[in-house]
Amino acid sequence: MENSKVLHIVMFPWLAMGHFIPFFRLSKLLAQRGHRISFVSTPRNLSKLPKIPSNLSSQITLVSFPLPEVPNLPSLAESSMDITHNQQQPLKHAFDLLQPLLTSFLESSKPDWIIYDYASHWLPSVAAQLGVSRAFFAVFTAACLSFLGPPSALINGGDGARSTADDFTKVPKWVPFESNLAYRLHEITKYVERTDEDTFGPPDTVRFGVTIQESDVVVIRSSDEFEPDWFNLLRQLFEKPVTPVGFLPPILEEDEIQKDEKWVVVKEWLDKQRVNSVVYVALGTEVHLSKEELSDLAMGLEKSGLPFFWVLKKSPGSSQSELDMLPDGLEERVKGRGFVHLGWVPQVKILSHESIGGFLTHCGWNSVIEALGLGRVLIMFPVLNDQGLNARLLHERKVGVEIPRNEIDGSFTSDEVAESVRLAVVEESGQSLRETVQAIKSYFGDKGRNDGYVDKFVRQLEENRK
Repeated sequence: MENSKVLHIVMFPWLAMGHFIPFFRLSKLLAQRGHRISFVSTPRNLSKLPKIPSNLSSQITLVSFPLPEVPNLPSLAESSMDITHNQQQPLKHAFDLLQPLLTSFLESSKPDWIIYDYASHWLPSVAAQLGVSRAFFAVFTAACLSFLGPPSALINGGDGARSTADDFTKVPKWVPFESNLAYRLHEITKYVERTDEDTFGPPDTVRFGVTIQESDVVVIRSSDEFEPDWFNLLRQLFEKPVTPVGFLPPILEEDEIQKDEKWVVVKEWLDKQRVNSVVYVALGTEVHLSKEELSDLAMGLEKSGLPFFWVLKKSPGSSQSELDMLPDGLEERVKGRGFVHLGWVPQVKILSHESIGGFLTHCGWNSVIEALGLGRVLIMFPVLNDQGLNARLLHERKVGVEIPRNEIDGSFTSDEVAESVRLAVVEESGQSLRETVQAIKSYFGDKGRNDGYVDKFVRQLEENRK
């Protein structure tokens, strides 16, 4: 693509893998269109990114800033996957302390645009003073941002402001159409705990509000086709340009972070299973379940009678892995039918395998996009962050079934797990879900369709630089 001017664009994501991935994908797409990218983060986070393609190595520069040390944050922790829920606020405090380094970088490099995340509420005003155009890239759905509401309510309280957990379990009054978009009490309770603003900075509501209000444009990782009503509402609430950038679907090569030996073993097992029969189970990098929850999930998978591939991990700050917390004898009882794996796996490769019939997921937006782009029906088990809102939206779009849980404490039974899994993958009553997923598959996975959204966004960047 010929440009009247090559833009220099700085990318600055929040410190979470679910944010790095879409920020990095967007960086590559912008670089492919001739623009120069400075991708800014901390050393350990940059080391986890996929390798920059050789044809883009001159276009993308990784800029590393050391994360300042703060109390109550482990010395090697640089992202949300390295910490417990209780350490989220210290991580945000350390992130805020990157302001002087980033300010100095912007002063010396003089970029045309900076594209940032919700957490860096201090950044839009800094960029504005330096004459840098500002874009907030929301790696969430339009529905999720609509649920947050207008920036004024987030920043100042007042009409529509919410302060208690119960407030977040109701559909906001500014939603003018019928919807079930709201949190369950167990999904939101710990996020409305009061924090020490003098120590840790403002709460997330204020971070979102200021970031939205002081941006030139808000960019959403979704599409008007999938969320037409929510995008219309969002433009009214924000009173500024709101641009869909498509779903930024993955490319298989991106998943080749580790050697192929691991995939060879996994593929060998998947190749032995029937087409559309396997339940893939993965709950992301930040969801940490109790021993009781893991046990009920395990017993449910066992009771379902279906083959499953389950990815487990070690929890930060714990000497025990999730593998050690499974019910005694489980692996022996499901031998041959259940594959339990500890650690990283090439998720996109697994989801693309013909044996996969359903995905039991935490409803992180990255995972949802990967699954729906490959035509996999969802078995939804949301736990934290935006996951509950994603599950409500996906339920409304009829692309999955949510495992029933007690709305107050989040408890569930193994029978409910088994029934949900079977409904999604094999029961006749779930056929309409499977058909709907196939019908909208191209929204999420079609490269040409999604590239069209990126092209429109690039034109907006080129036409509206300062």
